[in-house]
Amino acid sequence: MNISDIIRVPFGYLLDWLYQFTTNYGLALILFSLIVKLVLLPMNAKSKKSMLKMSRIAPLQKALEAKYADDKAKYQQEVMALYKEEGVSTTGGCLWSFIPLLILWPLYYVIREPITYMMHIPAETAAQIVEVIKSHVDLGSNTYFHQLIAASHIGEYLPEILEKLPDLTTAGLQTIDFSFLGIDLSQIPNWKFWSLTDWNAIGAFLLPILSGGSNILAMWVSQKLNNSVATNDKGEQDKDAAKMAQSMNTMLFVMPLISVWIGFTMPAAVTVYWIAQSVFSLIIDSWLTVRYRKIYAAEDEVRREKAAKLAAEEAERERLRAARRAANPDGITENTSKKKQERKEREEREAAQREFAARKAGIDPDAPKAVDPEKCPSGIPDRPYCRGRAYDPNRYKRNASDSDAAE
Repeated sequence: MNISDIIRVPFGYLLDWLYQFTTNYGLALILFSLIVKLVLLPMNAKSKKSMLKMSRIAPLQKALEAKYADDKAKYQQEVMALYKEEGVSTTGGCLWSFIPLLILWPLYYVIREPITYMMHIPAETAAQIVEVIKSHVDLGSNTYFHQLIAASHIGEYLPEILEKLPDLTTAGLQTIDFSFLGIDLSQIPNWKFWSLTDWNAIGAFLLPILSGGSNILAMWVSQKLNNSVATNDKGEQDKDAAKMAQSMNTMLFVMPLISVWIGFTMPAAVTVYWIAQSVFSLIIDSWLTVRYRKIYAAEDEVRREKAAKLAAEEAERERLRAARRAANPDGITENTSKKKQERKEREEREAAQREFAARKAGIDPDAPKAVDPEKCPSGIPDRPYCRGRAYDPNRYKRNASDSDAAE
């Protein structure tokens, strides 16, 4: 038993139980897909939440791009800070979307080797059973699918199998009917549609086409639902950001092409599983979006209330500024600070008090004031040191008197 059997063996038991329960291989695959989806629901919810958050912050990211158009380093720094603040993982949504592919590969082995994994017979014994059936039935040139084709003929050659393998018990042996809606799910679809004549071959050809179409539909609906929650900082839907996110979504074309390629290179049973995955993904994705949209709608309402409150406060401040400008157009301007206004008012009060005191003392406040040379060396009352603090009006008087005496 190798490491990969840790996943394959439980898958084989589950698929075998579903087949015994439904007696229909195609229906068993559909139920298997549903169970896988339910098991992965917590991870799908995490992926959906991450993608919705990416869609929601797209308008904010667009605003940062316009703000820091000339500084890419600063833009990247602000974007990472935004991601951290919003709890967004840049790879979370994409990584979880690849989990179905990781499950598909073990399931491919379970479908390809039903004798080993569904009937729980060792690989060596299964190879001997295939050799017995191969002597009677043409299993094709592709040895990878011999066990798959042989599983539908076990009942026909069971006596011969037991004769050549006497140690083998019939407890696990069973004939698996791979027909589903008239299509043999053990066959690999033929892409040369012009050469197909019966419904079995035509139906197998249509399965990969349906797989690609269901993938496109599921991803298109998911994209529309994600873009419906793209809102700006005011809680309003940003249609431009939604269009930008839509144009950048290359997964819309990649995954359907992968599903079509898988459909024409693997047994039709794998394609049935893939189609079921797409349908269940569409249903679960829609349910998760509706659930998270209610949460984000409440957040958008808080954003709108906050934006309306800020707008009202700014309008009130502008009204007060306009009223002050109208009351004192020469003194109060948009650039006049509160400290400057208070200082100007204080100086006006002090000047009025000095004028009142002068008139009360019988002094004409408009008359020229006598200047004290010691207190005002410059001779200008309002600017006593405008000629410098070292200025001395008598500095050269002594030199002048000495020169007169010498003459």
